[in-house]
Amino acid sequence: MTAELREEVHSAARRARVASEELVLATRDRKDAALREMAAALRERSEEILKANTADLEAGRAAGLTENMLDRLALTEQRIDGVAEGLLTVAGLADPVGEVLRGGLLPNGLDLRQVRVPLGVVGMVYEARPNVTVDAAGLALKSGNAALLRGSSSAENSNTALVAVLRDALESAGLPADCVQLLPCHDRASVNHLITARGLVDLVIPRGGAGLISTVVANATVPTIETGVGNCHVYVDASADLDDAERIVLNSKTRRTSVCNAAESLLVHADVADVFVPRIAGAFRAAGVTVHADPVFTGLSGTEVVPATSDDWDTEYLSMDIAAKVVGTIDEAIAHINEHGSGHTEAIVTSDVKAARRFTTRVDAAAVMVNASTGFTDGAEFGMGAEIGISTQKLHARGPMGLSELTSTKWVVWGEGHVRPTS
Repeated sequence: MTAELREEVHSAARRARVASEELVLATRDRKDAALREMAAALRERSEEILKANTADLEAGRAAGLTENMLDRLALTEQRIDGVAEGLLTVAGLADPVGEVLRGGLLPNGLDLRQVRVPLGVVGMVYEARPNVTVDAAGLALKSGNAALLRGSSSAENSNTALVAVLRDALESAGLPADCVQLLPCHDRASVNHLITARGLVDLVIPRGGAGLISTVVANATVPTIETGVGNCHVYVDASADLDDAERIVLNSKTRRTSVCNAAESLLVHADVADVFVPRIAGAFRAAGVTVHADPVFTGLSGTEVVPATSDDWDTEYLSMDIAAKVVGTIDEAIAHINEHGSGHTEAIVTSDVKAARRFTTRVDAAAVMVNASTGFTDGAEFGMGAEIGISTQKLHARGPMGLSELTSTKWVVWGEGHVRPTS
């Protein structure tokens, strides 16, 4: 079975390679027309997609999935319309392929250019969220890449329905259906066969929990980009406007707890702790958030909290929970964040420009917010259209990954019979 599964995955990769070689020749107009066709098909066939999603939700409830996981899994007419609109947004974006990054005429007459080119075949390993299926397919297509999608078994019916719609739309638009393929999801070995298909697959992007990402990164021989894990902090500085701070903290935590840009930790400067801690603790209680607090925060809270353990500072809750601590200085806050953060998004609430600059300079994260919610770290919010994930690493891509992050570069040199002099 393992050998058969390996061949199934590798055969899909070989078909993707063939499709990518045709896709690289596609004009922007042709790719954009395909994206519009895909968006229209999603809306027209939403009923069959929702029927498939209902089957996944029923199976998920029977299997004991948490409400947050069910929320990630769920599709609605509104969410389908949202991902379809995302495809239209991507169609309206500039095509990165062929963009000249640098170059010019060399003194010897050679014409040198560094241009963006597709990566080729991109594998995506992800959990639960069927919207990722559409986002990944759309971004891969616009950037000239073929996509191999390995979703979770919990979303099998939804992903199967979505990919069927997308493949039909691609064929209607005159592009190879194999630009988008769904890999088997019931055997974890399919992930291993994908991430070790060096020479067949150019890049793998894992998107999900810490366990999934660490497994892929530890075992892949194909280049990978780490995404997704978000132990995000909000630091309320001594000079913060406390009305702004309360709004930002609550929005960062409660807007949607199942997403990677949700705040998981709160740090409060000691100079405003007497006033802000009881205020935010009461607001958390009213919102249904459980606070895991250090002794100082606990003593000031005036309401019931849970004593924090050392594990709480490193936890991505993805639930209505938050770790909270009082710090003596901004440097203590920065040190705490750099020790426990996941490199995703960190926020400071302050009216002190020097403090803001110190924070943005020294905090090690893909995105740093000043007087804004952590929830803004998102490809759409950054004007990229849909995103394929939030990269938390430092090589090639960091932060929301849009079209440009799904390309590589190529040096193109034009000569007129040039030869290099012998030494």
